[in-house]
Amino acid sequence: MQLMYEHMIAVTNHRLCRVPGGMDPTEDGCFKPGTKLWEAYLDQIRRIVNVKPRAVVLREKDLSPEIYRKLARKVAQICQEQEQQLILNTTPAVAAQLGVGKLHLPMSILRSEGRPQKAEYVGTSVHSVNEVKEALELGADYLFAGNIYETDCKKGLPGRGLDFLRQVCMESSVPVYAIGGVNEERLPEILSTGAAGGCMMSGFMKL
Repeated sequence: MQLMYEHMIAVTNHRLCRVPGGMDPTEDGCFKPGTKLWEAYLDQIRRIVNVKPRAVVLREKDLSPEIYRKLARKVAQICQEQEQQLILNTTPAVAAQLGVGKLHLPMSILRSEGRPQKAEYVGTSVHSVNEVKEALELGADYLFAGNIYETDCKKGLPGRGLDFLRQVCMESSVPVYAIGGVNEERLPEILSTGAAGGCMMSGFMKL
């Protein structure tokens, strides 16, 4: 199992976190510093870091910038203590404030703002083979390709499949990670396409 996690990137989502009794992680406003859900989430991050995935992506797209900054500080401390690679899914400005040099950015931001000059490591997501060349020209160091399988996060959207993933890997000169419906059982067939690994959300948030 440990070897498997070495090929997987943990993508966070506080709405999937195991929570204390009676709390609804999907309720707006309940996730903030000092709450039981906040502490439960940080405990979950510790469990994730303990199994040593290749990296942790602090996604949390629906948090306010202020809450995201506070959360990122806490998560960065946990990751630093365990020598775990942390990638922030946020703006370059927030990452710079926190002293984190690894970023995952949408293609739209890379197109409009370019690769952040102070960033050590920048990734983006591609949803077509044609986007691979553009992402590389914009300076991406790695790619998330998806969605590969149908997933609860995007219900009704068919997965693009392993042939799509294989094509992306053939076109890319940087590591490619499958995203969307990825789990431990599917990792061997993902690796067989030439991908560097996969991104898993639910499985890590429910460890």
